[in-house]
Amino acid sequence: MPIPIVNSIASWILKKRLHQIELFLKYPNEVQQELLFNLLQKAKSTEIGRACDFATITDYKTFAERIPITTYEEIEPQIERARKGETNIFWPTPIKWFAKSSGTTNAKSKFIPVSQDSLENCHYAASKDLLCIYLHNNPESQLFVGKSLRLGGSKELYKENGTAFGDLSAILIDNMPFWAEFSSTPSNEVSLMSDWEIKLQAIVDETIKEKVSSLAGVPSWMLVLMNKVMETTEKEHLLEIWPSLEVYFHGGVNFDPYRDQYQKLLPRSDFRYYEIYNASEGFFAIQDHNDSKELLLMLDYGIFYEFIPMDTYGTVSEKVIPLSDVEVGKNYAIIITTNAGLWRYKIGDTVRFTSVNPYRVKVSGRTKHHINVFGEELIIENAEAALRKATQLTESEILDYTAGPIFMEGKSKGAHEWVIEFKTPPRNFSEFSKVLDTSLKEVNSDYEAKRHNNTTLNAPRIHAARENLFYDWLKINDKLGGQHKVPRLSNTREFIEELLEMNQNNGL
Repeated sequence: MPIPIVNSIASWILKKRLHQIELFLKYPNEVQQELLFNLLQKAKSTEIGRACDFATITDYKTFAERIPITTYEEIEPQIERARKGETNIFWPTPIKWFAKSSGTTNAKSKFIPVSQDSLENCHYAASKDLLCIYLHNNPESQLFVGKSLRLGGSKELYKENGTAFGDLSAILIDNMPFWAEFSSTPSNEVSLMSDWEIKLQAIVDETIKEKVSSLAGVPSWMLVLMNKVMETTEKEHLLEIWPSLEVYFHGGVNFDPYRDQYQKLLPRSDFRYYEIYNASEGFFAIQDHNDSKELLLMLDYGIFYEFIPMDTYGTVSEKVIPLSDVEVGKNYAIIITTNAGLWRYKIGDTVRFTSVNPYRVKVSGRTKHHINVFGEELIIENAEAALRKATQLTESEILDYTAGPIFMEGKSKGAHEWVIEFKTPPRNFSEFSKVLDTSLKEVNSDYEAKRHNNTTLNAPRIHAARENLFYDWLKINDKLGGQHKVPRLSNTREFIEELLEMNQNNGL
């Protein structure tokens, strides 16, 4: 079938979805309310449904009163029962799949339930919507001329008690329709390899022979793959290998620290970057305009949203609000209720709303990935904005970083300690340190107050990481590939102590 006809058919099918998207854009709160009651109705005969009497919940207020906010640790016993084959605990249909989380916030693994409903109506629906939105914004696209190079997790699936667990991407690949493999590369066999380093070369060997039109994966690991492709082919940039390449769909970590490096490897002014926001627990938001840094919150994927303002998070005055009560510019922790049986569940992410008509967000960090030892409330969004400015002003490039507190001892004041791996180090590290400190003050008034005259915080202490320090740390901790990422900020010294030791005191 000629490619223009394929494009036309695909566009026609996908554009039908735009009418449904327009519905939740016009009536967002009504769509969310109807979705909530559908979830309650469907799960009313489950164990939790009977315990909380879902059948008699008729408004949001009662829902919020009856069902407590939960964390993974609190519902782990129920999840373990479901993993052993018990049914009808928190969702009426059997849960056959459990997404093993990357474990960046906890040492032990989490097993997030993935129902058939969430597979079809959330994860796969979002993949179609991503294409729908992209094609709508780029009608001249030749996306279907080639294949999508997907970079998924390197964990294989482990069968257990009639259920299975593994990396979310492995679950999605294992369940996708047979025709989907024809439009993507590498093959399922290579995609599901468990050894990242063997898999990396296998992906390169297979994909350089393909006609690739799009990339999809986490920026940090995709960059590793791209550099491996360049090394193997000895080309100057990726468009020499894949001239049809037109878009990169990315998520998982903030893309800004990697943007300059990608633009060097993809030197085309009209190359597109599209961000998504998904996790093991669900697919949440999609960039809906070319060149935008905002993500449209998708409201009809079987996920009901609530939020905790971060200025009350973890305090006695903590409050939970529905989507209709959020405000632009405020930082919120996300609470979700889903069609996989998660009820008022803290996923650990924070977002900031950039718009409420429609609801658009920017991912601002993690509830556990921040530094607030001295009241400075430093979040990942602050750190990466300051790092970007520091690298621009000192003509340097960063590959990876982490930061933690230096605690007060006796009369000595506290500080922040950074380990940064540079691709291009600054010529003057003292200048870099000063610019980073100044930039942090500019984006965070609490940090500025604590740094004023060294009242509470001394200037940050920065260490240059040896080459591949963070890669080696991830390898030692069995976290290569997939959704795994380096913890950026921490209230403890756990990560930074390990990295400093591995760095053999090779600091500044």
